[in-house]
Amino acid sequence: MSVLTSPLKGVLDTERAAFGPLDREAPPTQPIPTAVAVLLAALFLWGVSRVAPATMVVTGALGLALGFTLFHSRFGFTSGWRQLVAVGQGAAIRAHMVMLGVATVLFAVVFATGIGLSGDPRGYVNPIGIGLIVGAFLFGVGMQIGGSCASGTLFAVGSGQSAIVLTLFGFVVGSVFAALTYPFWTNVVPQGVPVDLRAVFGIPGALALSLLVMVGITVLTYVVARRRTPPPVERPPSARGIARVLRGSWPMWVGAIVLAVLNAAVLVVSGQPWGVTSAFGLWGAKVLQWFGAEPQSWAFWQVPANARSLAGPVLADRVSVLDIGIMIGALFASGVGGAFLLHKRIPWRIAAGAVVGGILMGYGARLAGGCNIGAYFSGIASFSLHGWIWGVVALAGTWVGLRLRPLFGHTNPKPVDSLC
Repeated sequence: MSVLTSPLKGVLDTERAAFGPLDREAPPTQPIPTAVAVLLAALFLWGVSRVAPATMVVTGALGLALGFTLFHSRFGFTSGWRQLVAVGQGAAIRAHMVMLGVATVLFAVVFATGIGLSGDPRGYVNPIGIGLIVGAFLFGVGMQIGGSCASGTLFAVGSGQSAIVLTLFGFVVGSVFAALTYPFWTNVVPQGVPVDLRAVFGIPGALALSLLVMVGITVLTYVVARRRTPPPVERPPSARGIARVLRGSWPMWVGAIVLAVLNAAVLVVSGQPWGVTSAFGLWGAKVLQWFGAEPQSWAFWQVPANARSLAGPVLADRVSVLDIGIMIGALFASGVGGAFLLHKRIPWRIAAGAVVGGILMGYGARLAGGCNIGAYFSGIASFSLHGWIWGVVALAGTWVGLRLRPLFGHTNPKPVDSLC
């Protein structure tokens, strides 16, 4: 019995040591940000209903729920990879595996049954080529010097983090530049082929293989933690009792499960999984049109699906609706949780890093066919091999990004820290 219980005890001890104490009470609810969020949510859903079908309104509501969940669980991709590479803290990566595991099971059911409100559900299965490698690496570097990933940028902007507005600006700029250089990456650089694990192993086999890999990664994080004894992850302030559901904060594993369920719901309602960054290029192209430019003449915007998005209203674009919903949902969550905060002063090096990091992520996401959500989360959940490769290469980019962070005024976790 001791042979069996000893490893389990070690896992439990490591998990308990992975998080700091939950000893800070959430501040009082902030009525103004909360009320503004409720008003914006109502106007947003009304606006979507004027230009798009009912399924798009539901998609917008799911975006609101995603923003609420992301903020309350402080679900980190950028910080999770940073903690793992810098000090060996794998708590966030284990939460990623919970999220991916639940999502792959739910996606498997959706794909097997064909259930959907917008036609046959289609996953994100993208080519494995040079663009994927270059783009994922650039994204990994950019999210460390920019201070957030794609989803993190949206919920940080919604909760008032002014510096991340600059990251969002960089995302748009990088996405526009990627659209401009689209002919090079499609006509000059050799194109890879997509690998759908469902086509290779069938849905049951692809699901079993994916879950096995996730278990292996989870075990590996425990091994790394036992060897490196990383500092625990700091917990945000939290309400107590039933109020915690509305006011936060939530355990990371709760956020992981809710995000997986919401992504599957997006797939069922809208016909495709959750994505983020394709909207940034659209927003940038719309701005260029306002100033008299003609991005519609670019090869990227002459692709039929892209041309339809550019010709239509922003609130009819699926990914834009999700993104806007996330920002508003995070505004509500931060207001009701008493955590909305506008940064009045941004050091110039932080500001520069935010813009540069955003540009790298915006450009990289378009090359790689997605970001930490569209390529990594939704790609893996769609049983696309490119999602796993994206994660590995972005992790390598994270290693480089950590070494560049001090140049932009950021610090990295250290083994001697009391919290990370």
